[in-house]
Amino acid sequence: MLAAGALPVAATLLTGTVALYITLVAFGNITDFGTNQQFVRHVLAMDTTFKDDDLMWRAVESTALQDAAYVGIIVWETLAALVLLAATALWAGALRRPQGLRRARRAGTIGLLMVLVLFGAGFIGIGGEWFAMWQSADWNGLDAATRIVTLAGLVLVVTHLPSAGAPADGPRGGAS
Repeated sequence: MLAAGALPVAATLLTGTVALYITLVAFGNITDFGTNQQFVRHVLAMDTTFKDDDLMWRAVESTALQDAAYVGIIVWETLAALVLLAATALWAGALRRPQGLRRARRAGTIGLLMVLVLFGAGFIGIGGEWFAMWQSADWNGLDAATRIVTLAGLVLVVTHLPSAGAPADGPRGGAS
């Protein structure tokens, strides 16, 4: 019997959805390294932008630095996936034991913030603006990043809504 209510069920399913997504992204980047490696290289090199002299000084042309950035992205994705998979398991456990809601929410928050930082600050902010990815017709990941930021942000909000089982920040004074 579910003792926690509908919102923890929603949080479990939504966190699991983002966990599945970021796990598949990380897996794809590890097993098909070359495809998105080219994406990162082109974005950082700014070789398909408008070639404005006022911006081109930002370009990173070293393939070693480009590849290091890509490996960093994959490591971040993998860590976010692991945290979100653990959070999904914690949410599922909290459906039967509401005292675990606080721990599930905390783990989910960390994983979702990792996704938001990667796709919001990393792809939208740094890639989109600093490296002018928005100017590229061929190597522009802003729409995909915006969808992911929207999904992860929505899930973060849902996981922090108060439910009948526990307030948004979990029970006070108890073990979590």
